[in-house]
Amino acid sequence: MKITCSQAELVKGVNIVTKAVPTRTTMPILQCILIDASANQIKLMANDMEIGIETIIDGRIEERGIIALDASIFSNIVKKLPDSQVVITTGESFQANISCEKANFNINGMDGENFAYLPVIPRNEPVVISEFTLKEVIRQTIFSIADNENNKLMAGELFEIHGSRMRVVSLDGHRISIRNIELKSECPDYKVVVPGKTLNEISKIIPGSYEENVMIYITENHIIFEFGQTTVVSRLIDGEYFKIEQMLSSDYETKIRISKRELLECIDRATLLVNPGDKKPIIMNVTDGNMELNIQSFIGSMNENIAIDKEGRDILIGFNPKFFIDALRNIDDEEITIYMVNPKAPCFIKDDDNKFLYLILPVNFNAA
Repeated sequence: MKITCSQAELVKGVNIVTKAVPTRTTMPILQCILIDASANQIKLMANDMEIGIETIIDGRIEERGIIALDASIFSNIVKKLPDSQVVITTGESFQANISCEKANFNINGMDGENFAYLPVIPRNEPVVISEFTLKEVIRQTIFSIADNENNKLMAGELFEIHGSRMRVVSLDGHRISIRNIELKSECPDYKVVVPGKTLNEISKIIPGSYEENVMIYITENHIIFEFGQTTVVSRLIDGEYFKIEQMLSSDYETKIRISKRELLECIDRATLLVNPGDKKPIIMNVTDGNMELNIQSFIGSMNENIAIDKEGRDILIGFNPKFFIDALRNIDDEEITIYMVNPKAPCFIKDDDNKFLYLILPVNFNAA
């Protein structure tokens, strides 16, 4: 094999596919990046058997071939090469030569024919969404998936499609995040759970353009994301997702309209008095025209007042401040509406157009 491409193009491709290189594996071939120049395109590929990423880079193929190179070594080399043309050649015994200007590396590779290729999955009718929208949807929901895999369904997000509407849901047992999106066209109905790891990696590599689209193909066991010259294939999480409808009551006793920025900054200031790992709640005392926020910890105490518009009853309620901060940081509206029922029931933050909904469970601050 002999290929030539720019260092910048090679680095871009390597940065994309390394997201699918496993950190630990008993199969050395999976710790490699595959360079496939056996046809008319230069493809880079990585696959950890749960998520696989393939991207096409611009370059010239002088001799066709295929080789797998250790991802860490190959990545470190190409990132430190001069900004010039890179020539990669392979010889017998799967050795690769990487040269760029005066730099010249020889590294051992592996037989690319033994690489775990991405599964060939039939394409059905795609779900079409802009790169920008998909990136935003992931940003606005991914923070509330569970950070452990004791419950695999909580480590993923529900993608539910009906007609021209898509709903994305994440939850971790203490909160729920929901985004509703209007699709570009009608689609078949789907209800699948996508691993959070897959969505995290996509959010890192997708450009986020308004004009460019992502084509999403869904099958019984896999989901495929195609954008630009990149394809991401991921296994789906098996199982029936939680019945969240019964958690989303429309009843409330207190309705608050408040500046998102003021509330976020106030809670953020309050957390200065909370050590990492401490479970000290922020207490909200809601009365006519005012919300008093108070936090007490071993370090000290803080209270602050924010002007609000309130309908309904006064309420005294406590929350994990991190959960509120996570939600508020991912809401773009200048003002938000908060709905509360009682000190033991979840509160809802949602907009009038039903684009987003965040549910947060309260904490018993008397016992904190």
